Amino acid sequence: MNILQFLVTGVAIGFIYSLVATEYTLIYNATGLVNFAHESFIVLGAYIFAGTFNRALGLPFYLAIPLTLACMAAFGVMVSTIVLNPLRNMQFVTYAMFGTMMLSRIILEFVRLYWGALPFTVKGFLRKSVNIGSTVLTESYLYIIVVSILVIAALQLFFMYTKEGRAMKCVSQNKDAAALMGINVSRSINVTVALSSMLCGIVGILCAPLYNVSTSMVSAVALKGFCAGVIGGFGSYPGAIVGGILIGLLEQFSILFVPTIYKDVVAFVVMILFLLVRPGGIVKTKRA
Repeated sequence: MNILQFLVTGVAIGFIYSLVATEYTLIYNATGLVNFAHESFIVLGAYIFAGTFNRALGLPFYLAIPLTLACMAAFGVMVSTIVLNPLRNMQFVTYAMFGTMMLSRIILEFVRLYWGALPFTVKGFLRKSVNIGSTVLTESYLYIIVVSILVIAALQLFFMYTKEGRAMKCVSQNKDAAALMGINVSRSINVTVALSSMLCGIVGILCAPLYNVSTSMVSAVALKGFCAGVIGGFGSYPGAIVGGILIGLLEQFSILFVPTIYKDVVAFVVMILFLLVRPGGIVKTKRA
């Protein structure tokens, strides 16, 4: 593997971690809760895309992808209404933590019962190779980079130039003040969770060509996405992006110095070091 392969692979995997970190940062900023069910959201998105729209219904990818995102948005509104909005008002945050953990188990068990326990692959989806000079790159990594940049840019434009996006920013800074200004806080949180669920769907789709589709397909990715958020700065959107790319690059270049089998430890070692030396992360944020 040459330097270009290291860079492309590291940045692509880093963007996956960044999207995961951005996803739970959305929910954390909106509700004050850490969504411990985000792994199961990603798995559900992958199964809806690959298991239902692609394999069961035989739809082409260009139709399966938007339909998956629409389903994930609807699922997010349902979860927000039934679970997250009630949990955020509870006196003890421990209840909310256990609630999202149990939600994760329910989703994964539903996936196992509905689609089956056997892993499968998505045939013909982003599995070609691309030659750049003497370097051979996997098509999926290039798509991950492009899609991630577009998604991050779209989120920034949404927050800056739409009424709903500005309302979400107000709610994330101070819910009481937002309510006094006439913002429907519960509705804003529903939109936030729907957006977060769509991000999970995007991650699930992008991970489908990298791993077999299974209930444990993104266990490591979900944990490293959490690490990316902590390293970048918990609750910070720019921090989530920086933290994810940093971990992705460190993982890839660590292969030059340690056996490949230890690559997955890098994210956790770096997170511990940041907690000891700079607990606020690379981009420190202040919450109201």
